[in-house]
Amino acid sequence: MALSPPSPGHSLCPGGLCDTGTLAGLFEALAAVEAGEQTRPVHILQLGDSHTAGDRITGAVRAALQARFGRGGPGVLPPGPLYSGYRPLQVEMTVEGWSVQTAPLSASGAVSGFGLTGARAVVAPGRSLTLRLEGPAQSRTMGLCADVGPGVGAVSVRTSESVQIADFAAPEPGVACREVVLSQPVDEVTLTGEQGVTTLHDIRLTAVSGGVAVSGLGVVGATLNDLAQRDPALTALQLAAWRPDLIILAFGTNDGFDAQLTAQGYEVLLRGQIARLRALSPGTALMILGAPDALKSGLNGCGAGRGAPPGLAMVRDVQRRVAADTGVAFWDWHGRMGGDCAAERLATLSEPMMRPDRVHFTATGADWIGGMLADDLMTAFDAWKGAR
Repeated sequence: MALSPPSPGHSLCPGGLCDTGTLAGLFEALAAVEAGEQTRPVHILQLGDSHTAGDRITGAVRAALQARFGRGGPGVLPPGPLYSGYRPLQVEMTVEGWSVQTAPLSASGAVSGFGLTGARAVVAPGRSLTLRLEGPAQSRTMGLCADVGPGVGAVSVRTSESVQIADFAAPEPGVACREVVLSQPVDEVTLTGEQGVTTLHDIRLTAVSGGVAVSGLGVVGATLNDLAQRDPALTALQLAAWRPDLIILAFGTNDGFDAQLTAQGYEVLLRGQIARLRALSPGTALMILGAPDALKSGLNGCGAGRGAPPGLAMVRDVQRRVAADTGVAFWDWHGRMGGDCAAERLATLSEPMMRPDRVHFTATGADWIGGMLADDLMTAFDAWKGAR
């Protein structure tokens, strides 16, 4: 018999979410979908670290919102499996000779050739990636962003019904996005390199209209600084093509484990990334997920020789203050999962919700915390509707 999950912890924010009024644009889009008036899927884009890369937490949010508003597709995916065992929800990836490179971490300047997925695939002719979508077939629009230029190749998009070509040859070098609209919803599609070599940066799968798409783009080990170093031109292109209604920043764990990080430095970095995203995606709502509880061996405070690095509380405080000051919504992840030492308590349940490292969630724990985030978001949405 399944055990009852823990109740949500006490939060510094009402219902776990501060400054919900800043999400009005997202709520208007959701209300339009609910009324059958939205002409495209509502797109929620989460950028983060390993908590996001695993897609269990974002997958739980995706499932909850799609159950209410309709399936708008899995959203944006990296251009192939990021690591051995990579298993995004709703999509199975199978590759033949298809390799993926991930962006270097902790760079001191912009990293050319890596956008918001933090990855790229260099695709030679004949190499392929097959995507199998779980559940009812809904996706009919595929977007691909890639390098373009003289001699650059193409990618074929093959389904059981048709083959279409996304050609990236161009007179001048640069980056561009191509969109392929399929004749009908599909549950399987294969991408294959054609002609010359193509460097692919992302794959976007959405419905033609309606529903919600939730994209979870994370890189294991990433910090907010790694987001800051993404290629400026490619980042601008991707945001223009993806048109997110909400961008969620889910960094903080790795930042908080950095003993050299200062509150002043982190605040400057965070304010800079908020300003950057607003400039590149004007009108898009923003939300910060406050750094969750996480523990490190060799520290005191939570028993068993573990404690929270002091930098985590500092990061969390900066995130909350900057969010309030800049008009960004803030979700109190730390409070909702149970506050200080929650990672120890969740890891020692009879059905553990944290892994033995006291940093990452188990599948059960990720479903629980992702469902809580979705519930808090929908509670705020229903309150906004009631007030309207």
